[in-house]
Amino acid sequence: MGEQLAGLGVSSGLVVGPVARMAEVVLAPVVAVEVADPAAEAERATAALEQVAIDLEELSVEAAEEAKGVLQAEAMMARDPGLADEVDRRCREGTAAALAVEEAVAVYSKVLAAAGEYMAARVADLEAVRDRALARLAGVEAPKVPDPGYPIVLVARDLAPAETATLKPERVLALVTEEGGPTSHTAIIAKSLGVPAVVACAGAMDLADDTRVIVDGGSGAIIVDPDDAQVRAAEERAEARRRARAKATSGPGRTSDGHAVKLLANIGGPADAKPAATAGAEGVGLFRTEFLFLDRPDPPSVEEQERAYAEVLAAFPNGRVVFRTLDAGADKPLPFVDLGEEPNPALGQRGLRAVRLWPDVLRDQLDAIGRAAQGTTAEVWVMAPMVATAQEAGWFTSQARRQPIDKAGVMVELPAAALAADSILEEADFASLGTNDLAQYTFGADRMISALAPLQDPWQPSLLKLIQMTAQAGQRNDKPVGVCGEAASDPALALVLVGLGVTSLSMAPSSLADVRTLLAGHTLDQCERLARIAIEAPEAVVGRDQVRAEVPALEALGL
Repeated sequence: MGEQLAGLGVSSGLVVGPVARMAEVVLAPVVAVEVADPAAEAERATAALEQVAIDLEELSVEAAEEAKGVLQAEAMMARDPGLADEVDRRCREGTAAALAVEEAVAVYSKVLAAAGEYMAARVADLEAVRDRALARLAGVEAPKVPDPGYPIVLVARDLAPAETATLKPERVLALVTEEGGPTSHTAIIAKSLGVPAVVACAGAMDLADDTRVIVDGGSGAIIVDPDDAQVRAAEERAEARRRARAKATSGPGRTSDGHAVKLLANIGGPADAKPAATAGAEGVGLFRTEFLFLDRPDPPSVEEQERAYAEVLAAFPNGRVVFRTLDAGADKPLPFVDLGEEPNPALGQRGLRAVRLWPDVLRDQLDAIGRAAQGTTAEVWVMAPMVATAQEAGWFTSQARRQPIDKAGVMVELPAAALAADSILEEADFASLGTNDLAQYTFGADRMISALAPLQDPWQPSLLKLIQMTAQAGQRNDKPVGVCGEAASDPALALVLVGLGVTSLSMAPSSLADVRTLLAGHTLDQCERLARIAIEAPEAVVGRDQVRAEVPALEALGL
């Protein structure tokens, strides 16, 4: 029997393969040295930052939608005029290029860290830019995914977007990291690729290269040096999962006793729509429309938006497409939406609050959605992000109903919205729970901080109680309530969510087959019993383990 490591499973699946560790770039400490030619030193620093920006942009071309935006944002950081001026000034005062970059980034990192949780999360991106610039100045190659010529289980301390951007499922069997949480870059990329992943796994970097391991992305277990019997059992379970997924690529989601649960996809742009349809999505439960608004000085025209929205609707002629209107503010500042200085943007003008200050932006977006809706047979729904009160819900739905849009709803991402779900659903046609932000605001735990990953666990009983409250309000008001956060991608948790009263689940397309398979094997009564177990558990890990113990199909299918 092999040694076992334990982490947090964030992408289901079971694989057997050899470990390959991501090399950690170790640079010599940056120290002050005498500079002979300050102007030349400034040019070296400028050239290094520009090359970092070029490298990141090139990586973004191949990247999945989930990583593309982060890479482009990091490229913009590398080209930030303020950062460039600060580096140039230090160099011309006699500071060496590497030290000038390090000191300038430290200044900007301090500013971001003081700007609240959301902007503080960008510090990691700025430091990733710094590390790549320092490596270039030192003549050291930036870290790359190892490629020994055969498929690997990639093990890393953590993975930055630049490192995950070009991962290929045929090369990487699974991802295991010592750090990270359920909403980390690693988790999101793994789900988009459909590869098993375990994060927050202590001791993972102590594994030697080529060590054979079994990775269970459902339970979070890593078996080191498994014996032949363990390998055979794992391979049989993986094959059972492949067969089950092959049978579950289409058809409506429903329990074994016929209770309907719409299975939808989360997408970030038109390019994601057709793959989602091919994966068996009944529609789109979360269309993140920000891709059209970011990284530009002016908002997109109504015509440009209409074309993009129509492309997505065309992929689901008989399905439902839920547009999330612009979620601006906090970590997504836009030059054409001036929100002024805020001491804590995460608790300031974000989402619907931001666009209410600039109503023309929302009006044009709703106009574009309405125009696209007139040329489709799809159900067209819209929802506003970061709604806190019934008054906000009423204002948004009154704007949306001026267009030929089927339903106008809200995101439930704040505890206040869950607590006021009855009054909000008197105004709105539906609600969709964004479990990532709902967990963040419920526990006061930034979802980008690895040390707080346990508080981001969607199995937290307090979070499940807020979901149940919202779903029950939906039942009382005869309004649908869905989940479009990362929680819906977990097949075991999907059963619990249905038992709590959720009517639709929206997830990464790669998770659809697993969720559809597991739902089809359970009655609604069984889902409700599992929900009671999870919500009455004293803590997340206990609830998850107790539910998994009650669902033998998880073990049998390698989920």
